[in-house]
Amino acid sequence: MDIDLRDKRNRFQVNRVDSTVNSNGHSPVPSRVGGAAGEATLVGYTPAVDADGNGRLSPSDGSCASPAMLISPTHHRHSVADQAHFTLSGNYDTKYAKSFRHFTREALPSLDNYRNMMSIQAAYRPTLDELHDLTLHGKDQPQEGATKGDAPESAVKFGWVKGVFVRCLLNIWGVMLFLRLSWVTGQAGIGQTFLIITSTSLITFITALSLSSISTNGEVKAGGTYYMISRSLGPEFGASIGFIFAVANAVAAAMYVVGFAESMVDLLKSLGTYVVLDDTNSVRIIGSVAIVVLTCVVVVGMEWEATAQVGLLIILLAAMVDFVIGSFIGPISDEEFSKGFVGYNGSLFLENLAPDYRLTKEGQQTFFSVFSIFFPAATGILAGANISGDLADPQYSIPLGTLLAILVTTISYLAFALISGACVLREATGNFTVPEYLVNGSREDRWSYISSGFNLCQTNKFNGTIYVGNATDAECQWGLLNSFQVMELVSISGGLIYAGCFAATLSSALASLVSAPKVFQALCNDKLYPYLEFFGKGQGKSNEPIRGYVLTFVVALAFILIAQLNVIAPLISNFFLAAYALVNFSTFHASLIKPVGWRPTFKYYNLWLSLVGGLLCVAVMFLISWQTAILTIGAVAFLYLIVVYRKPEVNWGSSTQAQTYKTALSSVHQLNNVQEHVKNYRPQILVLSGHPSFRPSLVDFGYLITKQISLLVCGQIVKRPLNNRQRKALIDKAQDWFTSNKLKGFFNLVDDMSFQEGSKALLQASGVGKLRPNVLLMGFKNNWNTCNFEELNEYFGTIHKAMDMHLAVTILRVGNGMDFSKSVIFGEDIPASTLQPDNKSESLDECLPRNQSLSQMSHASSGELGSCEATRTLAKTENKDAKLSPKNVYRSVHGGEIPRDIMESITRFQKKRKDGVIDVWWLYDDGGLTLLLPYIINTRPNFASCKLRVFALANKKDEFDAEQRSMAGLLAKFRIDYSDLKIVTDYAKKPHDTTRALFESIIAPYRRKEKLPGEDDGCIITDTDLITSKDKCNRYMRLRDLLQETSRCSDLVVMTLPMPRKGVIPAPLFMSWIDILTRDMPPFLLVRGNQTSVLTFYS
Repeated sequence: MDIDLRDKRNRFQVNRVDSTVNSNGHSPVPSRVGGAAGEATLVGYTPAVDADGNGRLSPSDGSCASPAMLISPTHHRHSVADQAHFTLSGNYDTKYAKSFRHFTREALPSLDNYRNMMSIQAAYRPTLDELHDLTLHGKDQPQEGATKGDAPESAVKFGWVKGVFVRCLLNIWGVMLFLRLSWVTGQAGIGQTFLIITSTSLITFITALSLSSISTNGEVKAGGTYYMISRSLGPEFGASIGFIFAVANAVAAAMYVVGFAESMVDLLKSLGTYVVLDDTNSVRIIGSVAIVVLTCVVVVGMEWEATAQVGLLIILLAAMVDFVIGSFIGPISDEEFSKGFVGYNGSLFLENLAPDYRLTKEGQQTFFSVFSIFFPAATGILAGANISGDLADPQYSIPLGTLLAILVTTISYLAFALISGACVLREATGNFTVPEYLVNGSREDRWSYISSGFNLCQTNKFNGTIYVGNATDAECQWGLLNSFQVMELVSISGGLIYAGCFAATLSSALASLVSAPKVFQALCNDKLYPYLEFFGKGQGKSNEPIRGYVLTFVVALAFILIAQLNVIAPLISNFFLAAYALVNFSTFHASLIKPVGWRPTFKYYNLWLSLVGGLLCVAVMFLISWQTAILTIGAVAFLYLIVVYRKPEVNWGSSTQAQTYKTALSSVHQLNNVQEHVKNYRPQILVLSGHPSFRPSLVDFGYLITKQISLLVCGQIVKRPLNNRQRKALIDKAQDWFTSNKLKGFFNLVDDMSFQEGSKALLQASGVGKLRPNVLLMGFKNNWNTCNFEELNEYFGTIHKAMDMHLAVTILRVGNGMDFSKSVIFGEDIPASTLQPDNKSESLDECLPRNQSLSQMSHASSGELGSCEATRTLAKTENKDAKLSPKNVYRSVHGGEIPRDIMESITRFQKKRKDGVIDVWWLYDDGGLTLLLPYIINTRPNFASCKLRVFALANKKDEFDAEQRSMAGLLAKFRIDYSDLKIVTDYAKKPHDTTRALFESIIAPYRRKEKLPGEDDGCIITDTDLITSKDKCNRYMRLRDLLQETSRCSDLVVMTLPMPRKGVIPAPLFMSWIDILTRDMPPFLLVRGNQTSVLTFYS
């Protein structure tokens, strides 16, 4: 078969190759993919064909080729007319062949194969079925050129300097640097200020290490901190932190703008002017104008915003240089000296080295109170990560830019604290008036006189600091402790310091205005919270969240109009710290669990260091304000519970999922080492239900027993072979059924087997370790007397196999049957007819997912689905909040509503009984399972109001009272509550004639006087069988009479199952016993334990 013929059924794109002839006279083998200049080409190979007809390559010289000889660069690109073609004869035709994929269905390793399947650059590798089975082939995919032609215009992307480093610098260098650092130095002294700064930097440095590890563990998309936490810890933690982080950034923008407005008001006052007379209204007006301008800047585009940030950084750096130079020049006037700026002084340095905590209007200051005031200066380390979607290479930019920004800002804060402590007094009078005789004297004499008043400053309890003596009781307003304008005092130009302060506030406000919408947009697009999708829509090539910008503007403006954010500031700091804590915990958790996908390229992190960092963040939250810390934790918990309640349809491969697996695996291993004890017996049930939606009432009954106490496994046997996609569809649909009906169970599927073979496989292979079924639950075979002998023997053989494996056997019979597979369909389920062995329909293959990598499934689950998957997910989302009644999840196979009688049968065991009765006929001691199962059912809400009546057979008629007392004592020791106990003594009487006639009619089709040649012993009832089992037949007929008299109106009847002795009792006779007992009765459960005790009266 020619390669071009095989290519017609190959759905993979093929590419051009170099068709020039090499030195051996052969054209080289096609290039990798694309054929662009500089790509590698296979050379020195001629084509050969495998025995199965697949193309393969062989060296032209007959030798084995190493990988090195297969690759050589090429700089040629040819038209389709120059493409090569191989034939079975080995001739090399340059007309048709296109690429390496032309010779095999195999796909070469490529980054595109691992992309999100809906990505523009995504490629498709062949499925295992397509490679393994030549008769299968996928649908043709669009050609590369056509696909890439649809790619959107590329958006502006930033590198690590402009995107991360600059943003983090501007956020960390905030108003704290200009207005509060000198005050911190005055209170804590140079030594403890260094400790405060290094402690703060230590927390942010540990958090940055954790952030770096998360950001380098795979591709980081838009959403910043929210994206990384949600993909690491799951949607619950990610959504809660993402929401409060977005709110915190929006309110922080208002705070920074208010800081700018207050500084502007102070500047106007110093110049003798004002906006309006009332300072509060001035702040509101200036702040409102500023937020409008800043919002316009960010709405115009990220490139404009980044340019503005660079301009603000230049102003900020100029102000910092101005301060440093001014400290070396020293005071240049008496006024500067009188305000406490004395220049570098060794004795002053030693004096300011120690702390001197003072009493202020807020109370007595301590190390921790000062620490809590300074720490918000470090809350800008996530500024770069928050725009991860706008970074060219987030995995490179975030670690480098963030860590370098922390290093630079830490050094600058330490340097500025050192300069302030070495140049400026803690307190100064500001009075530079000197006696007349010193007016024309030397500067040293004047400053000596001025400094004599500095030591007279004393502390007054609540009224700030005053000094007495020649100061005439004037207020002491200057120095590190009393003035926030120290940087302006020390600098060469005070105006430049104001400009730097403005730059710091406005740059921080800009960063917050950008961060809040970006994070909120990613949160809205993931649809974790209701009614937020509107704000997830982006505009333009950069997908700018314009709606998010408007929302952030409204929130920020509202807080600006309040103009009093002193109470909100600690809450915002706590919001940021909560995010830091979860970043650290994400790294700790992933490192501890060690899922296979945890492979960060950033190696400089430690799980215990991350844990310490997270605990430190929580500790600082309480140090700043324990009230707001509790409020923050409460907000996170509330938002967390909303997501838990909604159960969003997302799968991000979080470490919490890995933790679930690891915990479950560890528990199963531990369970294997636990010795079994009768007190810990749990009925673990294998239900031969087929697909759960086929026999819902049978599964519901099994779940009545196993709910919250044990294992439930539903087994389906499909006689025809299924491919992997069909198997996966059935398994997924079964899990959907469990979820829709709020049942907790598992589903096992076997195919290409008869019923008996499949049931054996399920009995032998279901479960793991000690989590393995020990009870088999089957439905009664209603058509046993009309089906062929093979089906009957398979059903009977399954009972024998279960008993051979020492499993308990239970058979449930409901009047009109439990199989609804031919009348109703669950959701998008597949009709049972599709699964018949003679059905060749390919409907199962429609809308089934192709093979996907874990990352592709992760993206698909978050909304990027194909048409069929998207439709199903949309349907789930729309009905998510609706009550999951059977009418919502089932539909008739013919369309329309399900008949009422069928719906009543489906929900039979879901309804609550009032004043019902459960009858237990404990005929034989099977270990107590016949008594235990109805007791468990009686504890369920649906049957809790039912009375439990116990019937037992008397051993001797003349010892009736003794046996009744003995049975009552046994039930009391077992602690089984019952309403009535009856000892049956007349079970040996002759059955009614009508009962005998019914029994005779049931067995008549199988009656033979003796076995005929060629007949199967298991399919007939001979006279010998009846004579051998005469007493049993009479007993079960008599029991039917008793059942009709006493239990016909009960809600549930449980009776010990007759023992099907292997090789003695034929299948028809055994089925006739069950039939005669259960016919025309309420729901009837026959139970046979494995003759091992499941009840005990020992403590």
